[in-house]
Amino acid sequence: MGDSQTDNGNNNFLSTQAKVNYLPYGIDYPDGPSGRFSNGRNVPDFLAEYLGFEKPIPPFANAKGREILKGVNYASGGAGILDDTGKALGDRISLNMQLRNHYTTAFKIALLLGNATLARYRLNKCLYIVNMGNNDYLNNYLQPKYYRTSTLYTPQEYAAFLIKQYSMQLRTLYEYGARKIVVYEVATLGCLPEVLSITKPTNNKSSCDDSINNAMQLFNNGLKTLIDTLNTNLTDAQFILINATSISLVNYTALGIKVGNAPCCLVSDHPGGLCDPGKDPCSNRNEYAFWDNYHFSEVVNRATAARAYNATLPTDAYPFDIRRLVRN
Repeated sequence: MGDSQTDNGNNNFLSTQAKVNYLPYGIDYPDGPSGRFSNGRNVPDFLAEYLGFEKPIPPFANAKGREILKGVNYASGGAGILDDTGKALGDRISLNMQLRNHYTTAFKIALLLGNATLARYRLNKCLYIVNMGNNDYLNNYLQPKYYRTSTLYTPQEYAAFLIKQYSMQLRTLYEYGARKIVVYEVATLGCLPEVLSITKPTNNKSSCDDSINNAMQLFNNGLKTLIDTLNTNLTDAQFILINATSISLVNYTALGIKVGNAPCCLVSDHPGGLCDPGKDPCSNRNEYAFWDNYHFSEVVNRATAARAYNATLPTDAYPFDIRRLVRN
């Protein structure tokens, strides 16, 4: 479950500006443009590979028959914890709707297996990944032209409000049978090329907007507390937190990346920050950290997925990484 970082085609069927089923997106993906917000594979694709899957799991929008027994991707570009988040972009599948879609999947699994108890047992063994919250800032709180949240809440109040909503949603996921749940922090949004092109911080071009990152950190701090609370109260489940801030400090030089603050593709003005349809991107894509103004290139997606799966630093995952979670 998640937003554009994890969407692999659900938005292809929606009326939205957050849709990327066109070239140059997917230029390095085996099947071409698929709805992934990248030149190639995204983080869920690599996590599936590390977990031993033969192929990526399908999007909910076109998952059929017994295919759902091998996993489903519910993510939607522009979606958030709050139902209103992303509304200025058009249609999107909020986390509440993604949870309802999962409930539908769980019902279908019970029908396929012919046994509700067996279906529940299978769901208890599944790995659930939830990456939400980025758009609740990017396409909500930080856009006062379209949303009132920044006039209603201070950054501290907004973070607390989001955590309260998120807590109820994660508990709902637990009620639907989830017992191994991975939760991602909000990324360092103040470092995105699109954000920097708007806020234009006074320090050097390659730095980040600290005021935005500090607001994100309030939410991330609350997430860690939430993970502790869930693990204490729901003792038959295990929740882990992936530290996006820690993982974002990836060594670009070691990956062969030479450009860390500009997109590989030519970005469009409308919708802002996404690749212009049909325009040729840079040819040295493995040397760029960012694919468009919001999303990482495939080479960074692989590196960040690897650290979430098998933590390089103790700070990458809390209380432990995905590899240990699936073995427990």
